[in-house]
Amino acid sequence: MYKYDGLVIYQNHDDEGVLEVVEEKGIRSLHFGSSSRQSSLSLHDPESLQLPYTRAMTSWLLFKETVDDALIIGLGGGSLARYLLHHFPECRLRAVEYRASVVKIARSHFGLPLDSRLKVIIDDAGSYVPQHAQACSDQYGLILVDAFDFEGMAQSIASIAFFDACKTLLKPDGLLVINLWGTESQLFSSCLHWLEQVFNDKVLVLPVRNRGNMIAIAFNQGIPQFDMKILKKRAIELEQQYQIEFPKLLKDINKHNSYSIHSVITK
Repeated sequence: MYKYDGLVIYQNHDDEGVLEVVEEKGIRSLHFGSSSRQSSLSLHDPESLQLPYTRAMTSWLLFKETVDDALIIGLGGGSLARYLLHHFPECRLRAVEYRASVVKIARSHFGLPLDSRLKVIIDDAGSYVPQHAQACSDQYGLILVDAFDFEGMAQSIASIAFFDACKTLLKPDGLLVINLWGTESQLFSSCLHWLEQVFNDKVLVLPVRNRGNMIAIAFNQGIPQFDMKILKKRAIELEQQYQIEFPKLLKDINKHNSYSIHSVITK
């Protein structure tokens, strides 16, 4: 069966809806019953990040050389988890995914490894993260939030309490990177406002070119000021190292944060 311009190689349902895996021209993608791709994997280069928004979420590397402990909210096909495991051998990673069936597909169809460095938790992040923050603090150098269902961003994480709990879990020099859906204007505006409140306006946005995604990067209070000249040099080095368009990402950050960039970057 063909769907979304590709061959459907897996289809199932769980309590949350449809799960489909579709292949097209060597790219395998996860769908939640709509044409939107939740994750994509190149069968010929499985460690690469195929979707523009996932590459944009690596923009944290402009501001942080490495990471030892990371939390991922929303596993999907596991692209970001695989990326961290592959490139950062010392990284201990915890991923929270609401749907057990999604975790199974990430393992069976997207090559998410069974790795002692990765712990996957089946839970609603909207309740798990605040509870986790009550027991722990200053735990993660990086938190990546990419929690979506077939309708859009998961409603359970859309609150200032969730972002406040994330900040509690971050180390003083930690970063939070979140994939927002820019076309959901009211929800996007609310999330951005909450982030700015929680992180004292140290928040930069990165629109994903020709997509509806908007990446927001929030900086904890221990993050120092960055020099734009040094960042430009670093972006070129990162592009050569990771084959990701870091100079373009930095250019877009500079372009779309004219009022807030001074809180993080000096020119």
